[in-house]
Amino acid sequence: MRLHRNLVYTTIDSLNAIFNEGEYADKVVARALKKDKRWGSSDRKFVAETIYEIVRWKRLYAEIAEVKEPFNREDLWRLFAVWAVLRGFTIPDWRQLEGTPERKIKGRFDELSKIRKYRESIPDWMDELGVKELGEELWTKELAAQNQQAKVILRVNTLKTTKEKLRASLMDLNIDTDFVKNQPDTLVLKERANVFLTEMFKLGHFEVQDASSQLVAPFLDVQPGMRVVDTCAGAGGKTLHMASLMENKGQLIAMDLYESKLKQLKLRAKRNGAFNIEYRIIDSTKVIKKLYEKADRVLIDAPCSGLGVLKRNPDSKWKLQPEFIENIKKVQAEVLENYSRIVKPGGQLVYATCSILPSENQDQIKRFLTTENGKDFTFVKEVKILASESGFDGFYMALLQKK
Repeated sequence: MRLHRNLVYTTIDSLNAIFNEGEYADKVVARALKKDKRWGSSDRKFVAETIYEIVRWKRLYAEIAEVKEPFNREDLWRLFAVWAVLRGFTIPDWRQLEGTPERKIKGRFDELSKIRKYRESIPDWMDELGVKELGEELWTKELAAQNQQAKVILRVNTLKTTKEKLRASLMDLNIDTDFVKNQPDTLVLKERANVFLTEMFKLGHFEVQDASSQLVAPFLDVQPGMRVVDTCAGAGGKTLHMASLMENKGQLIAMDLYESKLKQLKLRAKRNGAFNIEYRIIDSTKVIKKLYEKADRVLIDAPCSGLGVLKRNPDSKWKLQPEFIENIKKVQAEVLENYSRIVKPGGQLVYATCSILPSENQDQIKRFLTTENGKDFTFVKEVKILASESGFDGFYMALLQKK
């Protein structure tokens, strides 16, 4: 297998932006893929996958290459050399790759693979936290699953098409998909493809959304004609799913702190043909107070550590800090306390996170149910999804009923 100089240079520039300039990997990759219009799909695939791979295995590769952050240009080439050797590429005779010690790299890899924090390439504090909350055995399995490449999963927009029709249309473009058991609106791609370029995407026939995330809206049991509030809507993957389950009937209020996210949701909703959504920016407590005891269903898709979606966001392993997790738990408690008041008597609430830590999930629910406001709720059921068991993202959701 040969390496192409312009693709590798783009990869090195991108790693510099992620590791040294604090940029987010997904944004850097999106920019890198637009760099040269002449690149074919295999070129773009190489650039995207190589960047993500080196980000994912940063600690392991840095240890093998004997480099420390902040990485200078030479260090980044050494990281790349480790990746190339371990992936079986022929090392070209470029100046930057001169003297790559192939046997030493393979030997160090075998040695370090016996130690979990290097093998799975994570910070010490995260490894300790995972063991503390999930136990050695489960954490080890979960970490290995979180280091697999994420699958591309589609949610069929039933406002516009059916799962069978969409599957057939994609097959015409040589994009093969499988159904997912017990998930009526889900298709999973057999091989990665840029589905955003398809006509079906532009027409709003589907959204890209992980299978675990697609379980949240049905769990809340939204029905046509209800008043439903999505309190942390963001760019609205779950909001749009709820709109389709409600068949555009009833009122769906999407709230968020950030106007930019709601603008993004508006564009997606237009493409999806979802027109029962109202948008509200949480710019004061009044916005929430106006809705007290008014909603049949409330979704709290709470801000969290994101430790269930590391396979999708490998750079968050390096951006997350222990203080952030401590702070986010306080935010989760406040959000539960405030937004739960929107549920009317007899209504239901779902609290969801894309974390696998009990302290962000079931512990938050137990604590909430002992509060003054929480005493008005009954715990109905919960679902804990682990990547090591499902093959999809790690997720948690709890359903509460207001008395």
